[in-house]
Amino acid sequence: MSDSVEHKRSIRSFVKRTGRMTEGQQRAMEEHWSELGLTHQQGMLDIETVFGRKAPLVLEVGFGNGDSLVEMAEKAPEKDFIGIEVHEPGVGRLINGVVTKELTNLRAYCHDAVEVFQDCIPDGAIDRMQLFFPDPWHKKRHNKRRIVQPEFVQQVRSKLVVGGIWHMATDWEPYAEHMMEVMSAAEGFKNIAGEGGYVPRPESRPLTKFEQRGERLGHGVWDLMFERVE
Repeated sequence: MSDSVEHKRSIRSFVKRTGRMTEGQQRAMEEHWSELGLTHQQGMLDIETVFGRKAPLVLEVGFGNGDSLVEMAEKAPEKDFIGIEVHEPGVGRLINGVVTKELTNLRAYCHDAVEVFQDCIPDGAIDRMQLFFPDPWHKKRHNKRRIVQPEFVQQVRSKLVVGGIWHMATDWEPYAEHMMEVMSAAEGFKNIAGEGGYVPRPESRPLTKFEQRGERLGHGVWDLMFERVE
């Protein structure tokens, strides 16, 4: 559930959309949040305690309805996954998926990712960071709301292991260009595809229904992968 702790932040990278959970999602949240949910109020995590083992950690910001993250966790049982999403219906759907598939390697936050990174994720804990189809904030006056900004990039860098990967994807070309500009200038990162290059969609990122529809309509998708090198 969303936490009540408030931080002073003037700019948000998201707007909380309204939406209703289905009965199944609501039931999953009520019955399983205590075991599968993480809260900002818990503070700094002990990752090994959360999952009961030491394993590579994948963290995804803004997992939407959660279907692709559940699929990734199911296909990679040797890894642990944490998802962060502010919209409760999406979190409810993810929790329901985790329960249905009896997964033990996926947990979720329903909170602002910037605050979770700041207060809950230990430095050097993440092996792979995922940011797929974030809100591009199309209007120029709203560009400052985009989550991929120099300050957040360095926050992510501190949480990645050296050699860890940040994988981003967007279907909005101007945002892809913005990501490339910010990441190319960021200290401590190297573009896996070479300077200014994009990567083909890796098998590890499931093709969403949204993306399939976009492909049929001729829309492009841009994947960026940057490695923490120092």
